[in-house]
Amino acid sequence: MKYGFFDDNNKEYVITTPKTPLPWINYLGCKDFFTLLSNTCGGYTFYKDAKLLRMTRYRYNDTTPDTNGKYFYIKDGDTIWNPGWQPTKTELDSYECRHGIGYSKFTGVKNDIEAALVTFVPFDDPVELTKVTLTNKGNTKKDITLFSYVEWCLWNADDDMKNYQRNLSIGEVEVIDSTIYHKTEYRERRNHYAVYSVNAKIDGFETSRDEFRGAYNGPDKPAAVIEGKLHNTIASGWYPIASHQLNVSLNPGESKTFVFALGYVENAEDDKWEKPGVINKKKATALLSKYQTTEDFDKAFAALNAYWNDLLSKFHIESKDEHVNRMVNIWNQYQCMVTFNMSRSASYYETGIGRGMGFRDSCQDLLGFVHLIPDRARERIIDIASTQFQDGSAYHQYQPLTKKGNSDIGSGFNDDPLWLIAGTSAYIRETGDTSILNETVPYDNDMSVATSLMEHLKRSFDYIVNHKGPHDLPLIGRADWNDCLNLNCFSEHPGESFQCFGPSEGPVAESVFIAGMFVKYGREYADLCKLMGDNAEADRALAEVDKMIKAIEKDGWDGEWFVRAYDAYSHKVGSKECDEGQIYIEPQGMCVMAGVGVEDGNAKKALDSVKEKLDTKYGVMILQPAYTRYHLELGEITSYPPGYKENAGIFCHNNPWISIAETCIGRGDRAFEVYKKTCPSYIEDISEIHRTEPYVYSQMVAGADAKFHGEAKNSWLTGTAAWTFTNISQYILGIYPTLEGLSVNPCTPAEFGDFNVTRVYRGVTYNIEIKNPNKVQKGVASLLVDGKEIEGNIIPFDGSKKTVNVVATMK
Repeated sequence: MKYGFFDDNNKEYVITTPKTPLPWINYLGCKDFFTLLSNTCGGYTFYKDAKLLRMTRYRYNDTTPDTNGKYFYIKDGDTIWNPGWQPTKTELDSYECRHGIGYSKFTGVKNDIEAALVTFVPFDDPVELTKVTLTNKGNTKKDITLFSYVEWCLWNADDDMKNYQRNLSIGEVEVIDSTIYHKTEYRERRNHYAVYSVNAKIDGFETSRDEFRGAYNGPDKPAAVIEGKLHNTIASGWYPIASHQLNVSLNPGESKTFVFALGYVENAEDDKWEKPGVINKKKATALLSKYQTTEDFDKAFAALNAYWNDLLSKFHIESKDEHVNRMVNIWNQYQCMVTFNMSRSASYYETGIGRGMGFRDSCQDLLGFVHLIPDRARERIIDIASTQFQDGSAYHQYQPLTKKGNSDIGSGFNDDPLWLIAGTSAYIRETGDTSILNETVPYDNDMSVATSLMEHLKRSFDYIVNHKGPHDLPLIGRADWNDCLNLNCFSEHPGESFQCFGPSEGPVAESVFIAGMFVKYGREYADLCKLMGDNAEADRALAEVDKMIKAIEKDGWDGEWFVRAYDAYSHKVGSKECDEGQIYIEPQGMCVMAGVGVEDGNAKKALDSVKEKLDTKYGVMILQPAYTRYHLELGEITSYPPGYKENAGIFCHNNPWISIAETCIGRGDRAFEVYKKTCPSYIEDISEIHRTEPYVYSQMVAGADAKFHGEAKNSWLTGTAAWTFTNISQYILGIYPTLEGLSVNPCTPAEFGDFNVTRVYRGVTYNIEIKNPNKVQKGVASLLVDGKEIEGNIIPFDGSKKTVNVVATMK
């Protein structure tokens, strides 16, 4: 069942009913100012940090009702309605929401009044703009009233929802003309405030939630709107809001347009006060003055569209498969940009309070957006590396505002160090910029112990070398990529409390997954060493990689698939010897991606086992059989019911690893089959089962053991976005950036057909035509570059050219 449709020409998903299975959202903002906006106008806004600089309030554990947002109420006689349907839920004569790239549009019609909203965040300014156009579609004059509404958050979102004894006394606002100032805590220690303004003379305002709603009323039945009049109350403490009243008369066929601006303003400390107790409004005035007319709005909107069109043109495919075209050209790359901005911090599944930027997460996200904004990727790498410790380990998360590591989460996730190598390697392969390796980068943000980024990579590599267990496999620490696989938990006496470390000799649980990572990214580290002229270090690294391959082959192979790990007692995890959890997806993907088992046939055996034991119609499950009881020695992974999350759910994040692994052994049909099962566009028809947005990837889908097999959760902010784009663009379509130049080596289904890719690489535009006359799955017979045949499949980079034309013919 569908709840809308793709409009590929306009790069929009069109939602035709407000009653979607879950709120279907969009992200507005490109730099520091962001809004999450649902298809019924729910959501929230923040500046830089969703925890520390939250501007508008949102209520959690209320996902489907989605009842707090930025609303416009229309009172037409006794009828009160919202263009986005929420929160009054008045049935509309027609409804449409168009989520576009960095903007959303809403059109609601009721009783011959059409209300059209366009909302976006300009590229360069910390302000959300909404253009509201009211049109009389009837034959008689209409006198209606328009009310705006936002509820302010008291900046720190965590404190805002818990510290009532203080917060109910600190709300402060000010109203000048048509601008409402949210200046809560400005007098204490802040030099920032928020504004909500409209470019017209208002007929009233309200800043107190209690006055707006009335006692015991929710946002669906606000007393002031029912009355048809705001009371011009200045809030003092309690719950500050911002609401404007506009009385509007419309003749038949007449339209009137208003521009609303919700902005963040930060003054320098010297400019904090105009006079004692009165905030300095000069910056607010300057900001708002830029967006006072519909022409100002339209100009900024056109600039935003131009920005996104240029950005998304950097990788563009034309094939006979419309699903591949729309996901690669539009939605997958767009989601990669959103995950770059948000990491895993702020979504409808992450509150923005408990998590900041992830070390592992942000490094993986680099893989999907580095081709779009390499300069900002460079900054992100430095930020991430700055949270690393001197021994090569790192804070697992850091706060985006302070760039400081999150001590609440701490370190100990032993896969983290290798992801820094992965992200840095991807950046250098994309840009050729080796100067980043000479950048001076601190440890734990302490410049007194700063070293070069190259040294950081060495310590990342050596952290694994220096932390191995009894099978010469990497120690897992608190966990590896699977945060819930906590193998160093034990208790010597059943019934007693347990601690998360191993027996007396220390935590000795080992990860075959990290071993595969070490082989893959250890080789990439060696390549960087060679590039920098350090052949001795490259040789040392490759020798360590060879040792790890031998350890995997000796103790990481179970006969038909790779073992997942060894627990603190050296018992196998993910082995045929286990009653439950006999096979896991992660090492099958990562070890084969690293090349382990490709030559001796074990890679094929492992991937055949994945298809036989883990595959479903909705994707590949993370493990099987599911755990049916709690295993202390395995930790949180067994706390989930069978089929959900890490306990045999379908993690869309690592399905691309299996697809990539299939390309490594040349099976294009199977690689594409795996790709399609979690690709949103292909499964739009089952939206009533899938439930999350049909235009972006979700983190997980309920597995075969779950009651609701096929139901998705945790959409938008997931490494699925970056890994899927890496899979489809670099491995299936085969346009892979190397240190020397672009490699062209597709691995596609036999029936995929010819296709064309436009790829901007290091400032040069490559027009690549792929021909497959014999319907093979992998292999390039000839490669013509500007009409000349070259050997191999790597196009040597030539920065003197602006355009390169390539024709690749598959064998």
